[in-house]
Amino acid sequence: DEFIVIVTGSSVDRLESIINDIQQIFVRPWFLKGEDYYCTISAGVAFFPTDARTVEDVIRRADIALFNAKKEGKNRIEFYNEAIDGTSTKRLDLEKYMRKATMNECDEFTVYFQPIINVKGEDVCAGAEALVRWNSATMGFINPVDFIPLAEYLGLINPIGEHVLREAAKHCRYWNDMGHPDYKVNVNLSVVQLLQNDIVKKIKGIIDEVGIEPGNLCLEVTESLAINDMVRMKRILSEIKALGVKVALDDFGTGYSNFHYLSELHPDIVKIDRGFTSKAITDKKEYYLLNQFSNMIHNLGLKLCIEGIETEDELQKMKLLKPDYCQGFYWGRSCPYDEFRKHFVD
Repeated sequence: DEFIVIVTGSSVDRLESIINDIQQIFVRPWFLKGEDYYCTISAGVAFFPTDARTVEDVIRRADIALFNAKKEGKNRIEFYNEAIDGTSTKRLDLEKYMRKATMNECDEFTVYFQPIINVKGEDVCAGAEALVRWNSATMGFINPVDFIPLAEYLGLINPIGEHVLREAAKHCRYWNDMGHPDYKVNVNLSVVQLLQNDIVKKIKGIIDEVGIEPGNLCLEVTESLAINDMVRMKRILSEIKALGVKVALDDFGTGYSNFHYLSELHPDIVKIDRGFTSKAITDKKEYYLLNQFSNMIHNLGLKLCIEGIETEDELQKMKLLKPDYCQGFYWGRSCPYDEFRKHFVD
């Protein structure tokens, strides 16, 4: 869906009218199967030789301007200037090296693990949440907040997510075989992954390939996914649960926090976001609200996991809400597999 238009020197004085003519093409709808469909256009413009002196660099400058046009709201034209070069160049480098990394069997993407603690009775490890980290051979360690949204935007979250799911399942199978048969691993699924037509088939394929007990795999989805297409989400999640896999509703308390989603999506576990937890620790009203949430979740027969526990005092205060599981830096930050195994498996 990207094209290059070359305006030669003899026509450059008509550049404005040429751009306008292209924009006018997209004002009109396309008629397809009885419906009108509209498509907007974003464009970046770069000049030779003032902006760059090689073909590759002219295209790169135009791409930087295009990225800025999209960032500023789309459906607009942007001309390249050096002021927008910094962040946009970094973004293009991230895209280039991320594509390269996914083509190499995602070997630059590593799975880290954060312990999940069963706080019913004695505090014991119940498994871990799998988190992806990218250590680029060219750019070094990339913060997840920088590359995950871009991976979703580019659709590269699909091969990356599949790699994470497979690796997490392999490690959990090892834990189960090494004397922890009840250990579970939680893996996040993005909306991009869930919208794949074959997502359930891929999940089943990994379960069969690795040999993990389906009940020891928990897939986490965010409550915001349900807002887009409740009917489709219900169908997909019910098919996933039919495999024997658990489903957790993640980040509860950050979005609409609609209890209607709990009855519609039938998750096994509800995870209270750390942002909600931190407010409840210092604010009586927030704590009261969290207490009401907890009671309703338990009354629906669901398990409760509270994230963001960092101190003993916070743990004791949250335990009054009778959660099933807790997560947080109190037990350790996310860490590579070998470190997790050393502290929680061996």
